Amino acid sequence: MSTSLVTVPGPSAFEGRTVVMSGGSRGIGLAIAIELGRRGANIVMLAKTDSPDPRLDGTIHTAVDAVRATGAHAVGVIGDLRNDSDIARLVRTAVEEFGGVDICVNNASALAPTATADLPMKKYDLVQQVNARGTFALTQACLPHLRRSDHARVVTLSPPINLNPDWLGRFPGYMVSKYGMTLATLGFAAEWRDDGIACNCLWPETTIATAAVRNLLGGDETVAHSRSPQIMGDAAAVLVAASADVTGRCFIDADLVRDAGVADLSPYGGAEPLEYDFFLDPPAAEE
Repeated sequence: MSTSLVTVPGPSAFEGRTVVMSGGSRGIGLAIAIELGRRGANIVMLAKTDSPDPRLDGTIHTAVDAVRATGAHAVGVIGDLRNDSDIARLVRTAVEEFGGVDICVNNASALAPTATADLPMKKYDLVQQVNARGTFALTQACLPHLRRSDHARVVTLSPPINLNPDWLGRFPGYMVSKYGMTLATLGFAAEWRDDGIACNCLWPETTIATAAVRNLLGGDETVAHSRSPQIMGDAAAVLVAASADVTGRCFIDADLVRDAGVADLSPYGGAEPLEYDFFLDPPAAEE
């Protein structure tokens, strides 16, 4: 892979930059918020989890505390990505607290790996509203401020478009929502290329040890073969630090950290055989 992503960004790489993120109470989003905050960014995140839930780790409040523990400034906004007024309040908070928006991270996502016959339309609507529509709505709300930034970045957690019939046919409702996130982001990149707004997608090579994986994708056994969210945090930091001409692309976390000089991925965990994430063909299938 040929890119200008060559080093892990240093401790002040994002000093004075402001990140607006959907989700972030736990898991991948929290790992990204911590790594960007550790490098100087201000973090403003929107999440629904106000009170502890026995099925989930953390709340918006514990997430903000974790980011602040790195020395970063962080603000949590309680709200729903499906509600346009909550999105407006999130962006307004970032502008009022920190003067603008430099980095938009479309992290929040609803999971529905369900066959067509078994997917209730209510759940179908949910995944489209959170995933594809939420990505569009949050990025649109950030756009006026991104246009004024000299380091404008959009990072969407969605997969490369893979037309392998296995992925097209496994759970089409969910597939449409995730590919919708990707196509919107690639569209933003083309539309705003002359504005200097770099828009890219980021996706994990393997499943990530999160509450969603434990609760919905195989329990502790799948978690045991999953990498830590830390790899996504590190990969996001590399991507956000990239030059503005790195745009309109879909990146895999392991590729980014390897290209940044991390040769040994074993500290990120995951017992062999690693569980590859949705929409990625494992190496054996590519030969």
